[in-house]
Amino acid sequence: MTNDRKFLRLRVIAPLLTILFAIFLLPGASLYYSYSGGKSCTKCHEIWQPYRDWHESAHRNIACSECHGDVLTLDAGFHLKNIRQLAAHIRGKIPEQVRLKTDDVLRIEKRCAKCHREEYASWSAGPHSATYAKIFLSNDHNQKTLLMDDCLRCHSMHLQGSIRDLVTPLNRQGPWRLMDSRLADQPAIPCLTCHQLHRHGDPLFRPQTKPDDAGPHEEIARPSLALFDRREQDYVSVDRLPLPQMYEGTRLVKISPDHRQALCYQCHAPEATAQVGSSDDRTPIGVHEGLSCFACHKKHGQTTRASCSTCHPQLSNCGLDVEKMDTTFKSLKSPHNVHTVKCIDCHTKGVPKKMARVAQDLIRTELHRQQVSTPAPPILPRTR
Repeated sequence: MTNDRKFLRLRVIAPLLTILFAIFLLPGASLYYSYSGGKSCTKCHEIWQPYRDWHESAHRNIACSECHGDVLTLDAGFHLKNIRQLAAHIRGKIPEQVRLKTDDVLRIEKRCAKCHREEYASWSAGPHSATYAKIFLSNDHNQKTLLMDDCLRCHSMHLQGSIRDLVTPLNRQGPWRLMDSRLADQPAIPCLTCHQLHRHGDPLFRPQTKPDDAGPHEEIARPSLALFDRREQDYVSVDRLPLPQMYEGTRLVKISPDHRQALCYQCHAPEATAQVGSSDDRTPIGVHEGLSCFACHKKHGQTTRASCSTCHPQLSNCGLDVEKMDTTFKSLKSPHNVHTVKCIDCHTKGVPKKMARVAQDLIRTELHRQQVSTPAPPILPRTR
């Protein structure tokens, strides 16, 4: 009986000691991490390079735990993953390079919203927040195009495995389903698709005095802007991405020198012929040739509602309101794609020169009307 009692005590005491050890260990680990300023992570040499990259990045003032999770989190998956990594480290199974898993990327994407609220809200409301279900379970798409590994070049770049590990069946008949149903409502193009968390650069700061020549020296893109290359499992910064040469037939098309577009072209790319409008290309020609993608599309939300009124006066060269013209801006069913629309598309018999002169007169009249309707500032009496 005594042995039975001792055995029962051990069965009760051992779990209690384990729980107490964990309770005291977690805050101790958190304090140790905070005291060392994150450098404690580098005790494992495989973490040294990511730590060094972070220490020189624009996020260096943000603690590792803010993006990768804190030791006090109630997320059991976070702790189980760390335990597995520790066990692998003790057994000597040390990876040559630490890489984020699919779950890691999705967790970090949620944490981006804590600091980048406006950008995250715009992205969430835009087309680039499309879910795995919307991208990979689309009947219209899958019946026309066979799903393949190349799909992962732009959608779900951080996925572990191949297209066979994501969707089944791989045919044009369907019905299709995700191998992991938990991914259905998760974004297939998360923040880390186009942004490198540890990219070298300076943190954002507010200058004490505004420079007189702010325009030419203002930052066009943050250092984090980069493409995650699934094949190399690494990022390519936007300044290293090429802008393509695009053609309309044999004619070389003028494209904007805005280098941010190089990131857009990686997914919205033409076929090997480099013809405008082939495959998923959106290079503007016609009346909009030479414009940057970002002249019309807002960065994260891709909204275009104010794109016409931003550049055009109320009337166009034809004397018409550009937003009411028969283009895809007004209706997606229009035969005149706003990316490629030309004057000749509507003026099939030739663009009348007289109408162009009349339009200019109408524009001058409208601008004059706006100036007259704006009250002039009062004239103050001179003081001696």
